[in-house]
Amino acid sequence: MLITKTHHDLPSALDPNGRPIRIFVISPSVPGYPNAKFPGVVCFSEIYQVTGPVERFAGQIASQGYVVGKSQVSFYFTISSLTSTQLACPSTYHEFEGPEPIPYDVEGGHRFSLIDPYEILSKIKKELVAYDEARFGSLWDATLSVNLLCSLKNCNGRIAATGMCLGGHLAFRAAFDPRVRSSVCFFATDIHTATLGKGRDDSLDRMRKGDLTGKGELVMIFGKQDTHVPRAGRDLIRKVLEDADVPVSFLEVQAQHAFIRDESSKGRWDAALTRSLFTFMMEVFERTIGRDLGEKIDERGEIEHVC
Repeated sequence: MLITKTHHDLPSALDPNGRPIRIFVISPSVPGYPNAKFPGVVCFSEIYQVTGPVERFAGQIASQGYVVGKSQVSFYFTISSLTSTQLACPSTYHEFEGPEPIPYDVEGGHRFSLIDPYEILSKIKKELVAYDEARFGSLWDATLSVNLLCSLKNCNGRIAATGMCLGGHLAFRAAFDPRVRSSVCFFATDIHTATLGKGRDDSLDRMRKGDLTGKGELVMIFGKQDTHVPRAGRDLIRKVLEDADVPVSFLEVQAQHAFIRDESSKGRWDAALTRSLFTFMMEVFERTIGRDLGEKIDERGEIEHVC
């Protein structure tokens, strides 16, 4: 399906430098259907912002029938039964950087480095509230992304989220928003260590309090050889989700961190595995936001034990 690309610069009350957050939007182009409406997906980037691999990932979602938006650290998509999507991707580090992607090279890795390429200063300096919360009437990154998608005339208001690395954690936190009906999180970092943003983040605590219980469907995807989220960390995340009765699919595959990155992956890209998991993600989106299913009713009961 044909797609078009644009962007929206939105004011951010938390940016001390007055920089707006740029959200890139990829929309389907359906000749003859100017009033078509589609579901939306917020797609969050890794620490390097909206790079080529992230934009291609988002474009593939959009071409499947979604409105997608992408910004410096966040992205959005819209899906529809017409197999077209609008995509939105937000810029994560708009407080510290412009909307341009950060190179995957050593200089890019060290741009905000405190100790090593994985201790990103911006990630540590950015206030947790700036990633996702609505406080005192001000709307921050994730909320701004969802709000923008819902305001677009070609979005029907059914929203999902996805992301990779840091963006996987942001997609996870987007699931706290009751408007987000499903989140697919690729190798989400910092959940097990509670180290997203300035100070300690509350993702695990909110799970334990039940903030995800009874909300949308969650998919967590990790590589078993991921050094950023080792086995103990994955086990902790899975246990907290299961104990909180969150509807989650927890997938562990034979891969390293960043295995879906098709450029500068440092030998970790697995194209075949990426294709399989992309299909899995699209099934989740099609089932949860691709159709108008009406209000959800909890009809869970005891499952009959049969052969």
